Amino acid sequence: MSCNCEPTPLSWAKMVQARSLLAMLRGALIVAAMGLAFAPGAARAQAGELNIYSSRHYDADKEIVERFTRATGIRVNVVEGDVGPLLQRLRSEGRNSPADLLITVDAGNLWRAQEADLLQPIRSAVLEATIPAALREPAGHWFALSQRARVIMYARDRVRPEELSTYEALADPKFKGRIVVRSSSHIYNQSLIASLIATAGIEKTELWARGLVANFARPPRGGDTDQILALAAGEADIAIANTYYLGRLLASTKQEERTIAAKIGVFFPNQDAPDQNGRGTHVNISGAGVTRFAPHREQAIRFLEFLVSPEIQVLFAEGNFEYPVRPGIATSAVIDLWGAFKADTPAIVGLGRNNAEAVRIADRAGWR
Repeated sequence: MSCNCEPTPLSWAKMVQARSLLAMLRGALIVAAMGLAFAPGAARAQAGELNIYSSRHYDADKEIVERFTRATGIRVNVVEGDVGPLLQRLRSEGRNSPADLLITVDAGNLWRAQEADLLQPIRSAVLEATIPAALREPAGHWFALSQRARVIMYARDRVRPEELSTYEALADPKFKGRIVVRSSSHIYNQSLIASLIATAGIEKTELWARGLVANFARPPRGGDTDQILALAAGEADIAIANTYYLGRLLASTKQEERTIAAKIGVFFPNQDAPDQNGRGTHVNISGAGVTRFAPHREQAIRFLEFLVSPEIQVLFAEGNFEYPVRPGIATSAVIDLWGAFKADTPAIVGLGRNNAEAVRIADRAGWR
């Protein structure tokens, strides 16, 4: 069930502070409970090495790697970069690649890696029992590690939640000159378009894209945080962005960033009945797959299993304000304030298949 009700700006900071404290205590208990299962020591340590190519650049990921090494004795080497160069590097290295695991964001990127034959299918009883089927590639080429909701955000003082409904409705002329969103060259927006293609088909999706572009307040520029800042500055009234960007601002140590975040509301679109475009809010993932020629295949699988343990799923939620993939793990207190929602998770595995058409539609619509 969706809940688009939110606290008033005056109570926001106090609620976030209180809920964050409870979440920290909850996370500490879970970590303590997992201590025995992942305790380091000669009895549990396993010599070995693991090489990761990753396009995630978060502090929480560094902590995850350190915890894994302490728990297993396996040394982890991480090469960070944008996903395009990392995929090209895997292609160039071929069977001589030292990489064991590719970690990246968006199912579209994982699909590209799979289509390029850069990933191998694996079987893991742990992964298959823990991760819902809609969040993993059926043959085992890749697995989701966390989820991200791409929502409608709005300026609280200029937009009423009752004015909002679906992604499709953002093409309505009543929103002319009021919407900001980053470039269509980014995979986040390409996958959003791909999800609409799966639901409405190419022709209707292109009409939607043209209507959305006609409602832009400015040409697309910057990342999701820049769209949020544009709302706070009065440059636009509505934005499309991932929730964790706003979560970071709400939890910031800088008062000015928390003040900005308090001006922004979150609306989960497409929550009504299926015949009213109620398929659910577009959700994507960060995920990983074992590389085709992984020299340390077993270590890579063990690391993937570690990433879906309760301890690490809590870290994804609390450290980067993402939604866990493991059922039963609570979200961060910061984003939990926005309430529950219906997610369009069945569409995730197929997003990559519509990527090329999504890019063409954006180009024809003038979404640069």
